[in-house]
Amino acid sequence: MNFLRALYHLLLAELAAAWYGHPSRRMTVVGVTGTNGKSTTVELIVKILEESGFKVASVSSVRFKIGDKEWPNTLKMTMPGRGALQKFLRDAKREHATHAVLEATSEGIHQSRHRAIAWDALVLTNVTPEHIESHGSFEKYRRAKEKLFKLLSKTYRKNEIPKVMVVNADDASRDRFLRYDADKKITYSAKEYEVAFEDGGMRILTPAGMEIRSKLTGAFNLANIAAATALARALNIGWDAIKRGIEKADVVAGRMEYIQHEPFAVIVDYAHTPDALHKVYEALQKSLRGSSSEILRGRTSLICVLGAAGGGRDKWKRPEFGKIASEFCSEVILTNEDPYDENPEAILNDIEAGLPAVAFFDPPKPCAKEVAKAGTKALKILDRGTAIERAIHDAKAGDVVIITGKGCEPWIMGPKGSKTAWDDREVARKALVEKQ
Repeated sequence: MNFLRALYHLLLAELAAAWYGHPSRRMTVVGVTGTNGKSTTVELIVKILEESGFKVASVSSVRFKIGDKEWPNTLKMTMPGRGALQKFLRDAKREHATHAVLEATSEGIHQSRHRAIAWDALVLTNVTPEHIESHGSFEKYRRAKEKLFKLLSKTYRKNEIPKVMVVNADDASRDRFLRYDADKKITYSAKEYEVAFEDGGMRILTPAGMEIRSKLTGAFNLANIAAATALARALNIGWDAIKRGIEKADVVAGRMEYIQHEPFAVIVDYAHTPDALHKVYEALQKSLRGSSSEILRGRTSLICVLGAAGGGRDKWKRPEFGKIASEFCSEVILTNEDPYDENPEAILNDIEAGLPAVAFFDPPKPCAKEVAKAGTKALKILDRGTAIERAIHDAKAGDVVIITGKGCEPWIMGPKGSKTAWDDREVARKALVEKQ
């Protein structure tokens, strides 16, 4: 049965590519995969390529882009289906795009959406546990991503364009990916860069001695910059274009996006894995302690709003979220995210299980439960809008409110495929206006 299913997906991919005239064979195609950082790395690569004079198309969980045209990805699917992806590449070629940068997910690879694409370069950001219940184990999840690298050298060759793989040397799985064939194998490490976090971003000194100022911040974004830089160098792009591209790259929508800086900060981030959540909280806590970015220096409390994406799957993550939040946050507000067909209260109970020694109780305000414990106030507020409003209401001058899980996603996914229009950023902006 699994063989027949795999054959079915492969045939669909081949048929879609043939129907649209194999457009990827007539452009340079870059794939970006990994657990975290894919969308930001895609955007950085696009900026660098554009500064090199190329017309670029891209697909990420945030947006679709062909040259100057762009539109949001509202599919709730990072990597579109085979027909939609091949049509996008066909349209990009008709618009004279020379390069395409595609975010590749394990789910998409598992369904052969990566097949019948003439990949030229692949970038691995990192591999940490994710989609475990869907794939069956972390090993199977990693193997799904490996399929893309295994395929690289076998895809259609375009004369002088080499097959290139770029792999994070700091990731424990690096050797698993480097064992596959490629004309060039490049490794990169954020540890090779010197960085100073400052007001509104960071100042970076590259291994080549070039200083670059980025609007992005956080150690995780330094790793994304290192990935994009390594890919650019592998494609023989000069340092001047790399510098211009990185410096022009704005904060990606819903990725450490500041809704307000003063008198207290409000940030929206997509972090939906334990590793990503830990890195976001860690970066903000360091800032609170005065050891990092000037923009947050002197803050006092980290107020965290979080849920757990994907009702019915990846339940293992939920108590992990609770543990991480209890480690970093002064106030934790658990709330609904994308329950699908699962009881959202049960999802919050699973996160609560990771909050050590917490016994929630019902305060006078309806639809909320809260308790103070060991200096951390924990609340459960099922309605996501109310949870965001509460976080902003509680924030004092100098605090940081961080809202994670959805980023710029436009829907809350409910039972039987229902969708509720949503935007964490707009809800936060409205709450800020009401607080004035």
